[in-house]
Amino acid sequence: MGIKINLGAWNSVFAVPAQVVDNDLKLAGTFQLKVLLYLLRHSGESISAEDISKSLSIPVNDVKDSLLFWVQRELITMSEDILLPAETKKTVITFDKEQTISSAEIHSDIEHKTNKIRLPVRPQRPEPDFVAKRMSESEELSFLMQEAQIILGRLISNGEISTLLMLHDNDGLPVDVILMLLEFCKSKGKKNMAYIEKVGIGWAESEIFTVQKAEEKIREINKNQDTSNKVNRLFGISTSGAPTKNQIECANRWVNIWGYSDDMLLEAYERCIESKGEYKLSYIDGIIKKWQSKGIFTVEDLEASKQKKVSKQVQETSYDIEEYESSSIFD
Repeated sequence: MGIKINLGAWNSVFAVPAQVVDNDLKLAGTFQLKVLLYLLRHSGESISAEDISKSLSIPVNDVKDSLLFWVQRELITMSEDILLPAETKKTVITFDKEQTISSAEIHSDIEHKTNKIRLPVRPQRPEPDFVAKRMSESEELSFLMQEAQIILGRLISNGEISTLLMLHDNDGLPVDVILMLLEFCKSKGKKNMAYIEKVGIGWAESEIFTVQKAEEKIREINKNQDTSNKVNRLFGISTSGAPTKNQIECANRWVNIWGYSDDMLLEAYERCIESKGEYKLSYIDGIIKKWQSKGIFTVEDLEASKQKKVSKQVQETSYDIEEYESSSIFD
């Protein structure tokens, strides 16, 4: 016996990429899903962010943030003033240049946010119900949250639990690595979740996904900070708190990578003081970079370079005298 199917309004349908359900559904928020469905429904039309905002009763800025989310998830991309699927490169929806939103504006927003906080655009944090479900499903995650409270020495909020869950589910950090991350941040006196998340994202971007790699990373960070502190003491510079990123990078390059001794560092420091009258990290770095480019690494190398320069000047002076005498009007 056959069954007659009448889908009614479903006879007019549009496609939703499988990636959305398979990979992005648990991370996307209400606004992001609404904006995506609106885009898919109006494929090929020319609309603005204000049109979307008005139709969905969503603030314009939230519409733009939702677009940034789907660009970051690599579902869509921008080409001139057209939104395209990231893989097929077929036109989905166009934006008029005179209207509210354009490709240049979206790319500008992405670049601005990345330069400002040096972090990729983060997906919306999971809702409490989803977090509770994940916790009930995974003994490992429940253990993580319990241990996190012990390490941090306090109860952690639902928002902080969501952050740790994102580091696990979205960024791919295993539970044992997250626990090492927490211990490391605690050792630096940084127990706020914003700092922990920032460091965790950095670890994920550097593919620190095993305990061994985490241990190597922590040793590297500690070594670089110790080197920076040593250089600051050598220069007689007292700083409150941890050394800056620039101080750490310069000291690591000078000492751990290029192998400059205390004597050479002091020589660069003294030249800086003589020239500028004060300590300037960028000036000292410029001196040492110049030495490195010329193959000068030791006090002996520096002395040899001085002697070579003096010898060249003497030769040039001698040539000038000989040329003068050979062309003298008294000949």
